Amino acid sequence: MAHFVILGAGECGARAAFALREKGFDGEITLVGAEALHPYERPPLSKARSADASDPIFIAAAEKYIENSVRLLTGLEARDLDTASRIVRLSDGTVLSYDKLLLATGAAARSFPGAPEGSAHIRSLRTHHDATALRDVMKPGRHIAIIGGGFIGLELAATARLLGAEVTVIEGLERVLKRGVPEEIAHLLTERHRAEGVEIRCGVSIEALTEESGKALIRLSTGEAITADLVLVGIGARPNVEIAERAGLTIDNGIAVDAYLQTSAPDVFAAGDCCSFPLSIYGGRRVRLESWRNAQEQGTLAAANMLDLEDAVSSVPWFWSDQYDMTLQISGLAEGAVTHQRRDLGAGAFILFHLDAGGRLIAASGIGPGNAVARDIRLAEMLIAARAHPNPAALAASDIKLKSLLAA
Repeated sequence: MAHFVILGAGECGARAAFALREKGFDGEITLVGAEALHPYERPPLSKARSADASDPIFIAAAEKYIENSVRLLTGLEARDLDTASRIVRLSDGTVLSYDKLLLATGAAARSFPGAPEGSAHIRSLRTHHDATALRDVMKPGRHIAIIGGGFIGLELAATARLLGAEVTVIEGLERVLKRGVPEEIAHLLTERHRAEGVEIRCGVSIEALTEESGKALIRLSTGEAITADLVLVGIGARPNVEIAERAGLTIDNGIAVDAYLQTSAPDVFAAGDCCSFPLSIYGGRRVRLESWRNAQEQGTLAAANMLDLEDAVSSVPWFWSDQYDMTLQISGLAEGAVTHQRRDLGAGAFILFHLDAGGRLIAASGIGPGNAVARDIRLAEMLIAARAHPNPAALAASDIKLKSLLAA
């Protein structure tokens, strides 16, 4: 009987395990996770609606793994991979032989250079345990400093303010959300955070991050010192490629895979945050995406290709972020855009459509209260997938339905 092993029990790995069963695989499936918990959803960890939740939101009930004959091994790390012998050694000494292997090892938070390790006052956010530690400090009378003005940092800033903590955000670049978010939207979010009482400081560099007298201490290059009850380091993530690298797999901004998520080793696949892949709708440009939907989609896609169904990556990248009552959604990749058109949707919501030099729609960025931009972002995603060259004036005209542009 064939044995498929999945390393990484996050969104991607768990979805792949269930997708294998849905697609008819009747062999053995072993899903290995480094955390002691069953697979759970990570996006809610930084968002206000789960700030008072003591338990994570599980991807599936424990019974579902049993019902689908998925052997779930938690609290174990994969230490060695031998692709010639087709075996994986785990941290408890267990040796798993595989017929096909999926690496869904995700990514880890980047640490701040020189910061003390294991500090209770200097943390990152990647796990439910991290989120619990942060929630314990998010309360009135406490001060939280956040290094990094990206999605995680700003979402946590919003959550902390809603729970009553004082918040300072420190960003080394000239504005927040510099990578991937238009300045117009970043400015709107900055002003909203400031209106909520968040201090945002951009264009400042940090000399050192230390502990002193039971507090975290940030020393700026200006000579100023900022003390906080807790510092959250939100300066991005790095793909977990160590086991793949030791096994000799090709690494290129993550574990390098082809359009079918196949690595450089026979019968070894990689998916989700840990891998980079060519995206055909952007001329085969190799990208690595850290997003919930990409993890879901690639988990299902990896399962199909482990079963030799030969499904290529074809979806349009999609991201979202909730901050206060505002939702930001982005479809596509705006790199390479030379112009944009703004469509106002009312109630403060709008979408920016990004066009390349040839007039092709390559991305759309929208923001507004609740789900105000969701429908039009979905239609924009379909236009991007169709490689459409819509009339720029029609994109900006709120009285012209995007659905009509798609039909055209």
